[in-house]
Amino acid sequence: MDYETLCQDCRLVELCLPYGLPKTELEQFETIVKNKAPLLTDQYLYQQDDKCRSLFVVKTGSFRSFIYSEDGAEQTIGFYLPGELMGFDAFQHGRFTSSSIALETSKVCELPLSKLNDLCRLIPSLQSQMLRVLGKEIESDHNQILLLSHRSAKEKMATFLLRLSHRYNALGFSKTEFNLTMKRQDIANFLGLTNETVSRLLAELNHQGIITINRRNVKINNIDSLKVIVE
Repeated sequence: MDYETLCQDCRLVELCLPYGLPKTELEQFETIVKNKAPLLTDQYLYQQDDKCRSLFVVKTGSFRSFIYSEDGAEQTIGFYLPGELMGFDAFQHGRFTSSSIALETSKVCELPLSKLNDLCRLIPSLQSQMLRVLGKEIESDHNQILLLSHRSAKEKMATFLLRLSHRYNALGFSKTEFNLTMKRQDIANFLGLTNETVSRLLAELNHQGIITINRRNVKINNIDSLKVIVE
């Protein structure tokens, strides 16, 4: 692993798997991390049914996770931002149950499972961190169920923007201004809406002054108004 990407020097370390490890254990963790070449927009990181040999941490950029139904239709199940881990869905059967594709030029850190498992046996606190991150993933799934169930289209859109705001804020970025790296059709597919509805809702929120849309850039002018819509 090159110096530029050492975990101890990474600004995402407090969000990532080795958070809280003592320096000596962090150095051990760094020895197993592999750097992959950047992925370009629409390039697959892995595909559904691929054998899982590694977990992946988003270093820069963003990804879309989706599954194929029996009739071949895509269903977007999530979006991943820097510091977030991908690949937990393969734990049960050893194969990915979803596909992951880059939404923009992106980089990941690769964690080979064989080496990660060995290291977890040597460092019990790392295993605890694995469970913490897995718990966070389950919580995210629960929040997604709440997002998609028994809510109006406008409530879904407001919740989606608020969740992105919270996640970008956790990364140390602005919670009121960020890019929607995903396409409108991806958002629509994720929220169970049509493309036209997503475009209409964003235009409506923009017209009301709650947000300002400039191509893919979103500026939240009144975050409390979004919360009122959700509540």
